[in-house]
Amino acid sequence: MLTVLALSKPGDVYPGVEVLASACTHDSLAAFAWGLFEQWRLAGMPAKESWALHALGWFGDDTTVRRLTPMLRAWPGEGAHHRAVDGLDVLAAIGSDVALMHLHGIAQRVPFKALKVRAQEKIAEVAAGLGLTGEQLGDRLVPDFGLDADGSTVIDYGPRRFTVGFDEQLRPYVRDGDGKPRKALPAPGAKDDPELAPAERKRFATLKKDVRAVAADQVLRLEAAMVSGRTWTAGEFRELFVAHPLLWHVVRRLVWLSGAGGGEGPVTSFRVAEDRTFADVRDDAFVLPDDATVTLAHPLRLGAELAAWAELFADYEILQPFPQLGRPVHALTGEEAAGHRLARFEGASVPAGRLLGLTKRGWQRGTPQDAGVERWFHRQVGDKRHLVIALEEGIAVGMVDASHDQVFETVWLDTAPGDYWGSRTYPLRLGDLDPVIASEVLADLTEVTAR
Repeated sequence: MLTVLALSKPGDVYPGVEVLASACTHDSLAAFAWGLFEQWRLAGMPAKESWALHALGWFGDDTTVRRLTPMLRAWPGEGAHHRAVDGLDVLAAIGSDVALMHLHGIAQRVPFKALKVRAQEKIAEVAAGLGLTGEQLGDRLVPDFGLDADGSTVIDYGPRRFTVGFDEQLRPYVRDGDGKPRKALPAPGAKDDPELAPAERKRFATLKKDVRAVAADQVLRLEAAMVSGRTWTAGEFRELFVAHPLLWHVVRRLVWLSGAGGGEGPVTSFRVAEDRTFADVRDDAFVLPDDATVTLAHPLRLGAELAAWAELFADYEILQPFPQLGRPVHALTGEEAAGHRLARFEGASVPAGRLLGLTKRGWQRGTPQDAGVERWFHRQVGDKRHLVIALEEGIAVGMVDASHDQVFETVWLDTAPGDYWGSRTYPLRLGDLDPVIASEVLADLTEVTAR
């Protein structure tokens, strides 16, 4: 078996691997591959023997994915970037919904830029093969974990059965056979099936972890979609969000916009009610047209209806998954809109750790310059448009804790990130930015520079 695996390479798998797959059970092969991987890891992950890592792609399962993903996220910080990139290939090779979900999660949220970019490329490759964009693939990668339409499932101990599910905040709940709520799923007892009960309890423990991971990723993804103004067709919205046993809990705590398919005509704000029907700001029934496009409503898009929606959500005691109706909004001054610089933030001193927090909001660290110092931060705010922060001292790669407070030397709009040169001309104007993007950028900078 070891020889067959050692003769295999990504994209050129030795035929004996297929013979092994047909002769052995899937679970036993997954366990064998993981044991082999652990031996390789303990040996220092020698590059010449990286087939031990790729064997996870040929024989691994969803348990493999859950074990491997935290390592991939950590490896770049431990000097093992190339091993982490190989690990992305492993996730793609396993190819299950859970594997692609975790791959997409790395593409969306990981502190190491190079790994994040490579994960985005892998997702794009998979998506292109399916005729989808990366975002569209992400929509379709949210697993339902075999839950019923209401987000519940039955845990069968044999003599005893329990209904478990998730509430509107995706917190788990348990009910006994009579429908009475319980604080937690009980441990198997002496009268329960000795094989079935422990397996079912383990299934519920895994389900809770998976749902927690999905919830965190999807909340971030939807917030980003609100800021970018991403749209879905009415059919996609119904199928991928409203009908999903988990996502609909998140969806119904937000306000949405329905517009004509061509982007013209009136726009109606609405919410998803508890019975999966739609209602407008007056709480009247709303019929979503089949040819409509659906967008997440940023408060700037709600205009005069913002206060009414906030009052309605307060009356129903609906807690939002992220700030939407109560989200701070900001606007450029007339002078700022006519220029390319945000002088109000220039000269501000910001602790390096707080500055790094911007990376969770779509900002990126600059390319290391001489002596490995990152001299700027930037955020893409449109096609060939970047808002750039030039730092007076810069952050030394790998020495964040030792970095002093960073002074915002210049904050400006440019066609690409980099240093600011006073001798250049800067034709872009901040006033040409989408008002939502401008508000979000101003909110980020206002918060990070606050004292």
